[in-house]
Amino acid sequence: SDWKDRRLWVTVTPIVLITFPAAVQYFLWERFRQPWGATVCVLALLFGEWINRYFNFWGWTYFPVNFCFSAIQVPGAILLDVVLLLSGSYLFTAIIGAMAWGLIFYPGNWPIIAPLHVPVEYNGTLMSIADIQGYNYVRTGTPEYIRMVEKGTLRTFGKDVAP
Repeated sequence: SDWKDRRLWVTVTPIVLITFPAAVQYFLWERFRQPWGATVCVLALLFGEWINRYFNFWGWTYFPVNFCFSAIQVPGAILLDVVLLLSGSYLFTAIIGAMAWGLIFYPGNWPIIAPLHVPVEYNGTLMSIADIQGYNYVRTGTPEYIRMVEKGTLRTFGKDVAP
């Protein structure tokens, strides 16, 4: 949760996640004319992700679950299925539905991420709750110089400095 509000999570995750729902949507629409393939696939992926999160992160290593929640793809899958249902065209669904999938991804995850954006003062530095979680629960696989840390309003790690 101390990195999910950054730039790469918002851009890379929807692009990678659309492949399986699109394939299941194609199969169910082509064989059975059922317009809910993406939603069923996303719900199955979400169920599998939560099993993985619980047993591997919490059950195996006692990693806090609020650090590793899975992304919510259900709003995008519903939009993808609605576009296919209304248009009946794979091309229109690929253009408009995929764009809707990508655009709704971040707003669809706001209810989960919003409480972690609350600003607090921690040792004289203005930080978010997510950054404080990252400081207080140091992960052994990611040294401090690799983690993306913000001090004040400027990024201190990354390619560019964004005010």
